[in-house]
Amino acid sequence: MRIILTLLAMIALGFCSGQTGKIDSLKTPKELVADNGVLTVKFDLTRGGAISWISKSGSKLSLVNIADEGRYIQQSYYAGKSLDRKADGQSPSWSPWAWNPIQVGDAFRNRARILDYKASKDTLYVKCIPMQWDMNNQPAEAEMEQWTFLDGNILKIRNRLTCHRTDQIYGDSLVRNQELPAVYPISALKNLYMYEGDSPFSNSPVKKLDVKNLSTGFWGRYEQVTENWMAFVDDTLFGMAVYNPICTMFLAGMAGVPDKDANDASTSYIAPIRNEILYKNSVYEYEYYILIGDLDAVRKQIYAIKNKLLAPITTLAQNRFLKSIDE
Repeated sequence: MRIILTLLAMIALGFCSGQTGKIDSLKTPKELVADNGVLTVKFDLTRGGAISWISKSGSKLSLVNIADEGRYIQQSYYAGKSLDRKADGQSPSWSPWAWNPIQVGDAFRNRARILDYKASKDTLYVKCIPMQWDMNNQPAEAEMEQWTFLDGNILKIRNRLTCHRTDQIYGDSLVRNQELPAVYPISALKNLYMYEGDSPFSNSPVKKLDVKNLSTGFWGRYEQVTENWMAFVDDTLFGMAVYNPICTMFLAGMAGVPDKDANDASTSYIAPIRNEILYKNSVYEYEYYILIGDLDAVRKQIYAIKNKLLAPITTLAQNRFLKSIDE
């Protein structure tokens, strides 16, 4: 993979592939850019290193919505009880709310702080202190890390959350839905597809779904996504698929109207969902894939990825992906 850094970074730091960035905000570039001749992918270092752009190489059309800090393609987790903290500066629009660290920033548009970043031959790495989504400029007692591997039209991404909470208000040991991760395609990708049936990975026909609009009260909830992926595509069936091999539950839908671009308030949304407990002192880690292309082709690629994965994926999820720091 060919890694390209912005001109600002090259001038300020003399960067080369494999070099590590430190936390000097005056010298930290605004973004990392990867281009392998198939896709261009950008990571916003002013917003936790979240994925801010995916396009065909050379294209000026990004498939990622970035209208506010709640969008992008980013890590987002939930723990503890939902609390009314308006007296502490919580957004009234997001009250009551659980402990919810997210990678980009908070509802008040305060941004996450980068701790480290690296660009090597085939991997981009970022580390940040996330923000609590509902609170005003309150960093979470946690760190997020993200490793991104770009292979043709496929992004393989490994995410890690390290929690070291000291609060006494949210509680512990509560099962919550986790977004693994939160993905916001542009609403020009308006047609939602998945396989719905009891014969997964058998090339059975996929189903086009009615897209639930957030104005109805919530995203669409899909409990039996047996091939572990959903995709938003345009009318030519080109678009973005999200594959998480440990998730059979997904949320998906649209806010606003279709046919809008990366900076518009309207957006599509996909999130693989899994019920997990995030303990106050713990590490949670998982992998997922973003695939860009024609629907039939990316489905075949998902089948190929599945065949390469270790068989006992649920056992891996239980024994490796969620660990207590105290163990």
